[in-house]
Amino acid sequence: MEMSQQGGAEAESLLRGERSAVVMPGRRWDVEGEKAPFLRNEPVKLTPAWEGSNLPDDTLNLKGIAMDLAPPKDKWKLIYLTLMLHGLGTLTAWNMFITAKDYFVSYKLVNAKGYADDFMPYVGWACQIPNLFFSWFNIFVKIGGNLATRIVWSLCIEVMIFVVTVILAMVDSSQWPEVFFWLTMISVFFMNGFNAIFQNSVYGVAARLPPQYTGAVVLGSNICGTLVVFLNWASDAFTGSYRTSAIYYFIAGMFVLLVCFDTYFALPLNRFFRYHETLQERTLRVNPALAATNQAGAPAAQKTPYGLIIKQSLIQLYNIFIIFFVSLSIFPAVHSDISPITKGFLGTNFVRITCFLTFNFTAMIGNITASLWQFPSPRWLVVFTSLRVLLIPFFLLCNYYPKGRTRTLPVLVNNDWVYWLFSVILGWSSGHGSSLGMMYVSGTVAPEHASTAGMIGGATLVTGIMAGITFSKFCPALVSLAAWNNM
Repeated sequence: MEMSQQGGAEAESLLRGERSAVVMPGRRWDVEGEKAPFLRNEPVKLTPAWEGSNLPDDTLNLKGIAMDLAPPKDKWKLIYLTLMLHGLGTLTAWNMFITAKDYFVSYKLVNAKGYADDFMPYVGWACQIPNLFFSWFNIFVKIGGNLATRIVWSLCIEVMIFVVTVILAMVDSSQWPEVFFWLTMISVFFMNGFNAIFQNSVYGVAARLPPQYTGAVVLGSNICGTLVVFLNWASDAFTGSYRTSAIYYFIAGMFVLLVCFDTYFALPLNRFFRYHETLQERTLRVNPALAATNQAGAPAAQKTPYGLIIKQSLIQLYNIFIIFFVSLSIFPAVHSDISPITKGFLGTNFVRITCFLTFNFTAMIGNITASLWQFPSPRWLVVFTSLRVLLIPFFLLCNYYPKGRTRTLPVLVNNDWVYWLFSVILGWSSGHGSSLGMMYVSGTVAPEHASTAGMIGGATLVTGIMAGITFSKFCPALVSLAAWNNM
């Protein structure tokens, strides 16, 4: 009991400003009390730039204002829901462009067959190359700077690129499909480059709060794919053309990012958020040595042993890589080109349901089951991940007919329900296995290197995605080899 009271007193002292405060039951006033003027000359600043030091102590940012002895609660889970929304925003661009395949392939690029046939690999590269660069670069070069500036500007630029995408949907590009294709790829590239900055910064904000708030960002990103599928479905159902559907679809994506923008400005006004933010700032002020540590948790003067970290975590890094290599080799490029064996199976929504919805929803379920059931163990996860390689030939043996190719490989999977069952297995095992790999990788090294191991795991994840997307580019050629005619 005495220790808890002492801890509460320490938290109170950390949160107390330079000025003294009078504490009364249920209320707090500055020592100025009744003598304080009702209106002040200085303006109230509603800004998320809490890293700045130019804010008066009595603004709504709550700097320097003493709080209750007990840490405030996240009332109505507002901060948790806000960070979950930002997690959703981090994958909005990627999911919206791959889910809108029909709009690009069957409408905008219908007169440019060469570009339409390779649309999915190209859009995958355009999305993931910036992520790959930033992921590895951030391991070896610590990117500093104001988080607020990085988040606000990256969101603004993403919204502007969405505006360009909507304009391209409005105009008639049938006479210049090649130009439209490359404008789209350039837009996707820059959008995901700034999105990588946004994602990294959001995790930085979440890291200042209790661990479950980082989990809120992860949960939001897992939900994103499923919500985007329903958004695409709704835009198609309530409009009569590809063009109108795409306009509303991409405007909805823009709206998601604008909501992220608005809610970010509200974070500093929340008492729970300010408590943890101020507690961290005062802790660093009391112990400046903590501020000199790098992201890996080691003093900045020490050299991070990257070679040792990779050696110790190699098995888990392999698990992370192979999980995403297999998943992206199949989804979405191969998966979305598989047609039903039984004519009319699921109607016109066959690909939307069995591919995009099934994969995204079951991957989300896999993320949840991994948090509840850590099986296989770190030792045996490699068996689970390696067996998934067999899913690649399975889906190639389904009714997969890539555009612009003549299939010569016999179709051996002749049951739509079996194909759909393995689609469920593909999605669930991707979510479950990847979550376990990311959970286990930090435990393979010394505690002071756990953060660096996690960052290398994240970069390995993106590397697996890029390798899988690249492999999917060769799948149409694999099922079209002349050698299969002799079977």
